[in-house]
Amino acid sequence: MQQEATQREAEELQRVQWRPRPVRGWGFPQLLWYLVFLQPVITEAHLRRKNVKFLFIRFSAWQYAGTDKLWAGLVTTLCEGIRQHYGALPFSVYSVLGNKPAATPGFCQREWHCRRRVCLALLALLAALGLGVGLLYLSVGPRAPGHGGANGSLLRVFGSAATTLSGSGLLMAVYSVGKHLFVSQRKKIERLVSREKFGSQLGFMCEVKKEVELLTDFLCFLEIYQRRRLRVVLEVTGLDTCYPERVVGVLNAINTLLSDSHAPFIFILVVDPSILAACLESAGSMKGTADNGYLFLNRTVTLPFSVPIMGRRTKLQFLHDAVQSRDDLLYREMTRKLRPPGGGGGGGGESARLLAVETQAGTQRAQNRIDAEAARRIQEALFCLHDERDCLYEYVPDNVVSMRRIVNTVPITVRLLQQQQGDFGGPSPRQAVAWVVLANQWPCRLSWVLQCLEDRQQAGGAPEARARLWDVFCDNSRELHTMTKALQNVLDLDGDPELFERFLGTDFPFTVAEAQSLLRCTVNLDHSIRRRMGLIRAVSALKPPSPPKSPARDAPHAANGANHAPGAGRADHPSGHAPARASEAHHPRDWVHAGKPRPTA
Repeated sequence: MQQEATQREAEELQRVQWRPRPVRGWGFPQLLWYLVFLQPVITEAHLRRKNVKFLFIRFSAWQYAGTDKLWAGLVTTLCEGIRQHYGALPFSVYSVLGNKPAATPGFCQREWHCRRRVCLALLALLAALGLGVGLLYLSVGPRAPGHGGANGSLLRVFGSAATTLSGSGLLMAVYSVGKHLFVSQRKKIERLVSREKFGSQLGFMCEVKKEVELLTDFLCFLEIYQRRRLRVVLEVTGLDTCYPERVVGVLNAINTLLSDSHAPFIFILVVDPSILAACLESAGSMKGTADNGYLFLNRTVTLPFSVPIMGRRTKLQFLHDAVQSRDDLLYREMTRKLRPPGGGGGGGGESARLLAVETQAGTQRAQNRIDAEAARRIQEALFCLHDERDCLYEYVPDNVVSMRRIVNTVPITVRLLQQQQGDFGGPSPRQAVAWVVLANQWPCRLSWVLQCLEDRQQAGGAPEARARLWDVFCDNSRELHTMTKALQNVLDLDGDPELFERFLGTDFPFTVAEAQSLLRCTVNLDHSIRRRMGLIRAVSALKPPSPPKSPARDAPHAANGANHAPGAGRADHPSGHAPARASEAHHPRDWVHAGKPRPTA
């Protein structure tokens, strides 16, 4: 935008040869003169001007998230930003003596007209003041012969009246300018907001509207004075971290400020559209208006611009900058000054001290060696992130915050890994940084694989140490699919599933042994996700008890058994003991099919 403004300024100078008037330095008294004695006129030449100047004002919604009216904070930030850019005195003078720019009468090309009323009023006040001072001087000075005491008193009265009236008028103007100089628009709006029940006052919105209109007229005056267009650019950030009702208030304030077709405001919303749409849909005051948050945003935003995907060079440059910001951690241990060993004088009883000094020196040398090795490993691991010959940068997200999170986590992981494994053995620095990227990009899927490994180990059927994590994930992916509803919020944290498959399947095939070794050094993986998965998995493994069946269905079976069992016993077993054994033999089957055992005689 600044380059566009510079280019337009150069083109306008070639067309009309009129340089813009400055508002600082020697141009400041001229600006005050124009504010008091001249009235601007909107001419055709002004409307044809193409040169523009952008005034950038940043508004962080998070700073005003605690207030009931977040949009009031937006208006106060706008007023305060313009006041600081042009100074408090010009805006105060315009608030008291300024006049709204008028439209051009006919084909007149004059942009400034003399304010005759102001000039005449000022001349009248100065004349009255001079007359009053003269009369007072005559009344108290040496009187000419022939003048009586009554004439002197009359002159004193008229002189005092003229001096008082003219002086009071000038003092009132100066007092009004001073009042606006010390009491800004921001303080006025803050006072209105601090009042009790300000939301129900009819004059509150009217007062805020007046302040905004005054600000707009002042910017229009400056446009004609500077011979260029002015556009106030408000960069609104942090809106997606506020409550839904606050978000609605800011959007309503933006729509109100942009309702005027000639409003010199440009708003840049730096937000996540998905979060903003969810806030609009959940806000109670937007029911029926923004049931679909995306449609409401489409009606509000006139130029949607989504940040494109980073290119390879851009991502490598961002990663390199993030790594360079960690130089303090890389070289802090290497450049730390060695503490001078303590010593003492000679003597026969100094053997214990010498032994202590030698032991301390040996410990210090060992610690320095460990720190140097740790710095080397950290530097090697961080270099893998922005090495264009390595494929690891492809899995880093196009987000500066995520990049810094990964860069800040790698040194801690490498130091913990070195403390655990020692100087030899264990995962390499490249594997350590790859594991950090894996935990940052796919926390849900990685937690699921680790939970499955833990459950298998507890059940006594743990896979081999050489088994790949990707194979473990494939074996349990169907079960994870059944939990998508319960783990929807956690699954939203994961990145691209296809990249996850390529990461574990091809580029970084971590094994079970490497995962167990790296897990003890992992600091960027939320372990509550695993606990939640383990609880859901344990609950889903429980089998519900079979419902009890009605005994009425077992009555016919019991009657048939009572009628046929004795006859069969008498026919086959005259002793009479067989029926009881037959009944005991059929007891388990009847329990299963009928739901309860048959009564035996």
